[in-house]
Amino acid sequence: MGQTVIRAATDVGGTFTDLVCFEIDSETGQSHVRTAKSSTTPPDYEQGVLDVLSRGDVDLAAVGFLAHGTTVVINALTERKGVKVGLIATEGFRDTLEIARGNRPDFFNLHYVKPKPFVPRYLRRELPGRISYLGQETARLDLDPLPGILDDFRADGVEAVAICFLHSYANSSHEEAAEAEVRRLWPEIPVVSSHSIAREWREYERTNTTVLSAYVQPAAERYLHRLRDGLSARGFRGQPYVMQSNCGIDSLESAARVPITMIESGPSSGIWAAAELGRLIGDTNVIALDIGGTTAKCALIENGNVRIVTDYWIERDRKSAGYPVMVPVVDLVEIGNGGGSIAWVDEFGKLHVGPHSAGAVPGPASYGKGGTDATTTDANLWLGRINKDYFCGGETEADMGAAGKAIAEVGAKLGVGADEAARGIVRIANNNMVNALKLVSLNRGFDPREFTMVAFGGGGGMHSVALAQELGVSKLVIPADASVFSAWGMIMSDLRRDYISTHLMELSEAAAADIENALAATEKTAKAQFGAEGVSPERLAFQRFGKFRYQNQEHTTEIELEGGPVVPAGIDAIRERFQAAYEREYTYRLNAPVEMVGIHVTATAEVGRVQMKRREATRSDGAAAVKGVRAVDYALDGVHEATIYEGPRLAPGMEFSGPAIIEDPGSTVVVHPGNAVRIDGYGNIIIEIRN
Repeated sequence: MGQTVIRAATDVGGTFTDLVCFEIDSETGQSHVRTAKSSTTPPDYEQGVLDVLSRGDVDLAAVGFLAHGTTVVINALTERKGVKVGLIATEGFRDTLEIARGNRPDFFNLHYVKPKPFVPRYLRRELPGRISYLGQETARLDLDPLPGILDDFRADGVEAVAICFLHSYANSSHEEAAEAEVRRLWPEIPVVSSHSIAREWREYERTNTTVLSAYVQPAAERYLHRLRDGLSARGFRGQPYVMQSNCGIDSLESAARVPITMIESGPSSGIWAAAELGRLIGDTNVIALDIGGTTAKCALIENGNVRIVTDYWIERDRKSAGYPVMVPVVDLVEIGNGGGSIAWVDEFGKLHVGPHSAGAVPGPASYGKGGTDATTTDANLWLGRINKDYFCGGETEADMGAAGKAIAEVGAKLGVGADEAARGIVRIANNNMVNALKLVSLNRGFDPREFTMVAFGGGGGMHSVALAQELGVSKLVIPADASVFSAWGMIMSDLRRDYISTHLMELSEAAAADIENALAATEKTAKAQFGAEGVSPERLAFQRFGKFRYQNQEHTTEIELEGGPVVPAGIDAIRERFQAAYEREYTYRLNAPVEMVGIHVTATAEVGRVQMKRREATRSDGAAAVKGVRAVDYALDGVHEATIYEGPRLAPGMEFSGPAIIEDPGSTVVVHPGNAVRIDGYGNIIIEIRN
């Protein structure tokens, strides 16, 4: 036997904190996987991480790689628990943050009120100076008013400063000078400048992103440093990595400097894990579905590529414009539907599920912790889809009385009994998730029947068969250890940074050299940044993309720039790939010139992935894992006697059919009647869907 190498990852969710730990024999390559879950511990989230490491009996002194995903940034934003920010803008532009965009979602509401900016007007100040959109200085920067501005900020209790000047994406010299002077005059204040976060045009989006990053920076930095200190105190001697929203990991220190890049830290790792699993099993076209305790997230993966965008918004819904965040984020749809989502009846007698959640405290009524609202978990438990005698892996006694009472109260408002109310809750939750899945597939020109669905999270297996049937998906994969799958994705992630910047020019043979120069300069910047952190250029791999549009259109379509350097002879092929991508999404092409608006370069470096090994198929059938039979209500498919299988006893090669329930300590898989199940060589549950 060789030396044991330990690689671990923790993922902080809204309800639970998850752990995946691989113990790998360096000589044989054989690995042993351990998983654990513990309750998330707001506001001291690092305690939940340390708790789950202890619960998983992880020897931190022996850990060689540790990655971490967290909800601390998105929680600080949505719960308004950041710090007081002062904004310094170009003279005449301090109100950009409040003017925002005119395209409001609730268009016919005469009483519509725009979302309140994170920085009130009295804390938005200006400095003279101007850079043009070409990056040329048209008026010199005047820093004379700055000392007085900072004196006012001190008097008003400002805790972080954001700087965003006009057109600094094209030339950041004014921002750099202002930031240096702020640090000289007020060394202890955190300062965030837009050029260090977003190098794209759109002043409102860039300004808001800078403000939000400054808003969460002190809290995120304190959290990450507390986590680092807590890990060190328990013997960890390595470099902790933090999951970013772009499906890559970065150093803890880098993440602490620009924490807004962690805004979708946890969800991105799950989507990346689905892409990695798809490549592993030979299915590169995947619809990823992550159903947790608070939300459901979904994304589409085409040819193994996870789409990264910078037009991400938080708190955006049909009644609110929300707030833009212009950082690289995995392109996903997230809705407030999870195991803890609360069922409620409006004044018109209509049943809703979510977006509000019972969370970890008090949790669903069935947890017996004081919760009185009916949730999706309570409904699944009441219908026999979750085993009341094996609730939360047998660690919690299900409070069936409280669950029944909560569901009955919902039913009373609808004029039906508890059973029918529970079915309604499950059906409404499924309908909400189907709509989200359509947004990432049908609405973007993709047929879900041509994709494999990978469903994970604590609730993924509970609902995904019904969702796959509704969408016509023929193959569903429930990963091994699905409840902690997002944490597994972190272990499979690379060190990654995305460099996105605006470069406007017509797509023509004459522009080929300029496009190539912009891409090469970006790659040079990436090599310098990684090199300063000890990552040699030989370890880096680059992927190039371009953002294109028909001339004078507002928005862009991104395509990969394959085939080496951009040369005049390759421009026609780039134009054709753009037009094909545009037609797929919008159903038509235009006879108009094509413009390049920006470039997108990803730089990645492997930090030592776990190599998954396929196990030999067993000769035993699924009967070896049967633990019993019980009546299960499948909602639209009726009540059936389902065979209950013990998840940990399932082995590669086993096959059986529904109606069935697969019970794992962290999740439950509901297999509807007529669907065939097999266990593959990696322990994944493969379900062939009856459509």
